[in-house]
Amino acid sequence: MKHLTSYRQLLATFVVAASLVFSQGAVMAASAQELDQQADMALEKLYRTTPVAKKLAAEANGILIFPSILKAGLLVGGQHGEGVLRVNGKTTGYYSSSAVSYGLQAGAQTFGYAMFMMTPEALKYLDSSDGWEVGVGPTIVVVDDGAAQTLTTTTAKDDIYAFVFGQSGLMAGIGLQGSKINKIDPDK
Repeated sequence: MKHLTSYRQLLATFVVAASLVFSQGAVMAASAQELDQQADMALEKLYRTTPVAKKLAAEANGILIFPSILKAGLLVGGQHGEGVLRVNGKTTGYYSSSAVSYGLQAGAQTFGYAMFMMTPEALKYLDSSDGWEVGVGPTIVVVDDGAAQTLTTTTAKDDIYAFVFGQSGLMAGIGLQGSKINKIDPDK
């Protein structure tokens, strides 16, 4: 009986968290134009909250922006979102980011992230790979608040810097996961 109560509490937490995420409009973009607008708003928000991101943008060879990723799970989870690649301020392609995870996890959340491709090789790898699995290929540094305080364009020596922003919802747990990034055509 004790296990049934725990399971019900876990399920209730998942349902409430998923409802929160979906009620906040975590819907995939319907068109390229919509993705471009969402990417503009996401970058503006990131630059306001993390000034070093704007400085890195001036040095980056390209920026891959995922304005909204939806992540949900109950022991087995998944996440998905769509985004744009900007090179010299212009959109050059559209991409999806997906991952499956398993482990101790429950809940749902949305977040966005931007990957600043600092080297020509990192940008080339994105275009030449048949679906890029994050963690394989160029080196990626996820910039948290602490690292953002000390990071400058002079100290930025890695291939890619990723900034996560706009987290909302509730997702608790530990899991094994890896994102896969694929080129898409959002208007089809």
